[in-house]
Amino acid sequence: MKVIWLFWWLFQIAIGFYLVFPVGLLLLNFFTGRRKRSRPVVKKAEADYALIVATYEQTQQLPDVVASISRLNYSNYLVYIVADKCDASGLHLESDRVIVLHPENVLASNTRSHFFAINHFRRQHERLAIIDSDNLVDPEFLNELDVCFDEGFVAVQGVRKAKNLDSVYACLDAARDIYYHYYDGEKLFGAGSSATLSGSGMAFTVKLYKEALGHLDIVGAGFDKILQKQIVGGGHRIAFREDAVVWDEKTSESEQLVNQRSRWINTWFKYFSFGFDMVFSGVKNLSWNRFLFGFVLLRPPLFIFLILAVLFMFVDLWINPVASALWFAGLLVFVAGFLVPLFDSSVDKRIIRSLTSIPVFMFYQVKSLLKAKKANKISVATKHTYRKAP
Repeated sequence: MKVIWLFWWLFQIAIGFYLVFPVGLLLLNFFTGRRKRSRPVVKKAEADYALIVATYEQTQQLPDVVASISRLNYSNYLVYIVADKCDASGLHLESDRVIVLHPENVLASNTRSHFFAINHFRRQHERLAIIDSDNLVDPEFLNELDVCFDEGFVAVQGVRKAKNLDSVYACLDAARDIYYHYYDGEKLFGAGSSATLSGSGMAFTVKLYKEALGHLDIVGAGFDKILQKQIVGGGHRIAFREDAVVWDEKTSESEQLVNQRSRWINTWFKYFSFGFDMVFSGVKNLSWNRFLFGFVLLRPPLFIFLILAVLFMFVDLWINPVASALWFAGLLVFVAGFLVPLFDSSVDKRIIRSLTSIPVFMFYQVKSLLKAKKANKISVATKHTYRKAP
């Protein structure tokens, strides 16, 4: 019985830790005095980039993606479009800068598509940037990435801003992204660890990407989870650059939301154990980067630990009222921390108004949890429809 009670309280402590973890990151940033990095006065010569756009079954948004890339204020790059299980030949995308690749066999994998592009590079690029087939690229994207590369980093995560706010689901999806970019990107990096990867709007040296994933064959969602584990575990830090922006399509419909989130939840259950390896490796090697990053990898999806926190609060009313009061205080701290990045003056007011629909959003996330086990059989990629530029 004592073992059961010990497990009960340890589990509560673990969930409670993640309620206050975001505010803890804020305090770490405050006390360490880390400031936003400024662009070097003398910019180095343009590096040679390969921009890889992998698309699966869908081609309708490729012209918009290529058009946005063509407006980059940068000259030294080539674009590689990997058209997997789709025909992009009628879109007339080929140019001196754009190479469209058609795999003979279905790849159905992000990393397979990336390495298909790498194996067909027209020249030996120094760096590669990964862009989703629904992304639009800010004209200064590569220049902003260069800021971190010029400082010696070999991996950089930019910001994925909302391309569309056409439904309450899209607005809440955007709110989620703002939260994660702020804490898992800006504040985690500012605290001396690494920014988490978001799947696109990110760049690496070609050498690092090959070393990290070249020996692996990754199928299904979550390649970014493996990639970040390989990079941080290899002794590198992933930099965060808030001004390196891509515009990303947010989920607009409930079915789209459920299918996408079920894949994401599936990847958390599949890869969260990486966090234990990272924490222990951080202790063993005295690496603050790995140690702190490991705790982020162990954190459950927001809706899971929030539901558990509320559940524990009500159960503890009967077991230990003091603990129940602590849960209530912890939830208030979390809500305050959640609102901090959302009440920035640059955040669209539609996102703020959508917060009243969080219970509905969480309902669909619970529905996603129930489908998570079969997520990769239900859908391989999110179906995108929105084309209008921000």
